Amino acid sequence: MGSLLFFVFSWWGFLLQGIAIVHFIRRRPDTYWLFIILIGGWLGALVYIAVEVAPDAGLLRTSFQVFPRRKRIRELELAILDNPSAGNYEELGLLHLDDGNFSRARACYDKAICARTDSPDPFYRRGIAEVELEDFAAAVPDLERAVAADPKYDFYRAPALLAHAYANTGQPERAEILFQQATKISTMSETYYNYALLLQAQGRIAEARQWTQKILHKRRNMPGYLRRRERPWFRKAYALLARLSVQSK
Repeated sequence: MGSLLFFVFSWWGFLLQGIAIVHFIRRRPDTYWLFIILIGGWLGALVYIAVEVAPDAGLLRTSFQVFPRRKRIRELELAILDNPSAGNYEELGLLHLDDGNFSRARACYDKAICARTDSPDPFYRRGIAEVELEDFAAAVPDLERAVAADPKYDFYRAPALLAHAYANTGQPERAEILFQQATKISTMSETYYNYALLLQAQGRIAEARQWTQKILHKRRNMPGYLRRRERPWFRKAYALLARLSVQSK
């Protein structure tokens, strides 16, 4: 009986450690957690699951939204066959943006803009897709249209993305002006990171490091769910700091 209980507890211990390690690899929290999982055995894994995995359950809602979103995509693709309206194409483009399918999103906004050009939003959303596809030359006029309609469009994300597009099309002076305006209000990690890239390209290593560190400094006052959402930017920031350290030597 004792051997059976030992086997059961050992099996559950290995299972807990396996779950914790898989989550650690996928989410990349602070490194000390890996030592807690490995050294602490099932108890360390249980503590990790309680502190890091359980709060992530709230993020599962976003993951589950993938399925209704893709169902809606299929519905719209069928609806467009009978009703190729600008509104249908705009909704389909937004769904593809959320799904990370930037080529399809761009194609949808192309169709929407052909049918209607009285709103800056499809131009702005197409600009986002073009930035993600690194077609910065195409993104510039689309983002310019959105910023011309409202200099604070999408809570300053539009001017910040336009600045990034300028920086990647040989217009650093215009990029600098827009980044300075955006960073006075916006605290988006995306904006800080792209501004740091511009400064790095200009050889302004100390300033680039300062803006990169601003991304990491935000961690201290962020609630746990926001820290989890921002982890991709934290990883990018650490990688950029490493490159800046090499560049400064």
